[in-house]
Amino acid sequence: MGKNKKNKTSANHGLAAAMATIIERATTEGGSDDKAGSPRTHASSESSGSLKRSSTHDADDDDDDGWQTIERGRPVKKAKKTPGAASSRYPAIHFSPQARLQSKINVSSLRDLILYIFADGTAPQWVSVKHRPEFRKIVTIMVPGLEEAMFKEKVDFSTYNNLSPDQAIGRIETSPDDYYPRVLKKDSLPAPLHPFADMFPHLWPVRAPGDDKYAKLHSPMQAMLTAPISKEKKGGLKPVSDPQGWKDERTRITEFLATSEELMENGFPMHPALLPEGDRRDAFKDAEGWVHTRVNSLEDGDVPEAEIEQGSITAGRQVFALDCEMCMTGESEFSLTRVSLVSWDGEVVLDELVKPAKPITDYVTRFSGITKEMLDPITTTLSDIQARLLDLLHPRTILVGHSLDSDLKALRLAHPFIVDTSILFPHPRGPPLKSSLKYLAQKYLSREIQKSGGAISGHDSIEDARTCLDLVKKKCEKGKAWASGDVQGENLFKRLARAGTVYRATAGPEATGGLPVGKSSAAIDWGDATRSACNAATVTISCKSDADVEAGIIRAVKGDPDGREVPGGGVDFVWARMRELEALQGWWNRNKLVPDEPGGPPPALLETSTTATTASTTTITATSTDATVTTTTTSSVEDNQHSPLETCLTNLTNRLKRIYDTLPPCTAFIVFSGSGDPREMSRLQAMQAQFKREYNTPGSKWDQLSVQWTDKEDQALRRAVRGARSGIGFIGVK
Repeated sequence: MGKNKKNKTSANHGLAAAMATIIERATTEGGSDDKAGSPRTHASSESSGSLKRSSTHDADDDDDDGWQTIERGRPVKKAKKTPGAASSRYPAIHFSPQARLQSKINVSSLRDLILYIFADGTAPQWVSVKHRPEFRKIVTIMVPGLEEAMFKEKVDFSTYNNLSPDQAIGRIETSPDDYYPRVLKKDSLPAPLHPFADMFPHLWPVRAPGDDKYAKLHSPMQAMLTAPISKEKKGGLKPVSDPQGWKDERTRITEFLATSEELMENGFPMHPALLPEGDRRDAFKDAEGWVHTRVNSLEDGDVPEAEIEQGSITAGRQVFALDCEMCMTGESEFSLTRVSLVSWDGEVVLDELVKPAKPITDYVTRFSGITKEMLDPITTTLSDIQARLLDLLHPRTILVGHSLDSDLKALRLAHPFIVDTSILFPHPRGPPLKSSLKYLAQKYLSREIQKSGGAISGHDSIEDARTCLDLVKKKCEKGKAWASGDVQGENLFKRLARAGTVYRATAGPEATGGLPVGKSSAAIDWGDATRSACNAATVTISCKSDADVEAGIIRAVKGDPDGREVPGGGVDFVWARMRELEALQGWWNRNKLVPDEPGGPPPALLETSTTATTASTTTITATSTDATVTTTTTSSVEDNQHSPLETCLTNLTNRLKRIYDTLPPCTAFIVFSGSGDPREMSRLQAMQAQFKREYNTPGSKWDQLSVQWTDKEDQALRRAVRGARSGIGFIGVK
């Protein structure tokens, strides 16, 4: 036994010596340019730790019998071949007529479908998704202006838009239980919309986001691009982190000034400079107890560019943060007890206790921190504070605060230049709800304020004022797009990049041992796409026309040849928006019909969108790219034969069909309108805004208001909002 063991050991030593001789030969018989004892190595994907005879192409001076050392690794498993259309594993999205739908699907339902296919979303209950791992891409296009009424068999496009906005509501409204999808049949569709039946099996009624209680329509784009916080991210408020590739863009504070509409909508007392010349402006002088800062017109606050220091975010303005504490002097009546004013550099400019004119019924100490003992010796009155503030606030002063409307009402003071953090960081469910300052401080500053049980009970007005300043400063340093979508949840592009799933069918990480988990994305939109939630996408493409959008989508799907901007092979998820139909329908805000206005249609858009096209070959260059996409546009539309709406729909459908034909197999294709006709809703909301503006003007009287808002108008607004929330959508698989 010992002898056998000895012989075995000797044999092992002999084998080791033989291997050493082979390796030594490999290291000494290389080319003359190699150093002795240094074997030549070459990058390779073969298994490491093994020896392989080198090729004569590895180096000109290597001998045929040289050796090469390469690294050992797990064999790379390639992605499965894309299944053919007849394959049993081809992905599909099916709707069963036996499905028990309870209501219309929402825009968020479409978003959640995307999250289920590509990330960590839950399975939808309204459709069946088959062979989910086989989906290669998802392309989602928002087309405002599309309506279900357009898809009726005998629609007359020449008279379609002859109805007034209030009459058009009846055309787009559906019954409350009419929420099942409609089967698309080519013979039952108007000619310009025939290709929809080739791309999609159903037309889905889709409800836009909103709030029936407050008669509000929320942004469908925001609903699509904002995902709910996933379960693993819950369990505590986490600070906001910048997306990958984020670049700070210093922005002047004047960019965040509340507009007159925002001031009115949030109940601010209207300063005379915000009102038209005439009786209503003069009526302010007769408002008992009210004062306004000495600003004759909004232009008084402008600072010449030559006087602004380069890089200054205050833009030559004086900035004060204001916060007040109140007590109760009657049922639902609050009176001022403390006012604090803090300068831009954090210094306290004013901090005074105020004795209310009426007897105090409740000091609200748990919130205000004010006690009877503190106010008993105070003789300062509201009029004293008003006089001091009028000396401090001038036309170039900006007031910063949180829900400043309540503070200014307590002060009985009006000022036109306001930056309000409750407007700057809106509530997840939209107005009139507002996020608390404590929440904003936790989320965006990682700071705890308004702690109970400390040295100061309740709120500290100086602490709150400084917190507002820090929130505004951070927004100015980061830029408009910073935290634009984080208040309501997680940006969709961020979620796909963070939690996107890579399956074995697409050579996922389990198969290769290292592919990155996550999905690449592209956002293609009109205007500057980087100034919205689209900024978080892997690739953003800014456009000036639907032709640019079409080219951008095709480019994002195919990828750039060099892969510099758009990854080779294209991105996984594409979101885009086409807007020419929206402009033609009159759904686009007319207030933005200004040349070079970001996000607004060019003045000539209506003219160009109604110009008929003839058969031609057009070379389209997507904005901010060097790649071009050549498409053949075939249409026999002539101006004297078809209405502008029919022409626009024909061009839109042709674009969608060209995009569809370009998509690779196993691609989910989603098109949705976002909302219904918002025109009547906008008219009534403008009427309501005028009423609120006049009603909130100090000194105004009910019988002198130019607009009356009664239950009749309120019900009409609610009906208009229901119509505006009635959108449509289409879901298919290429």
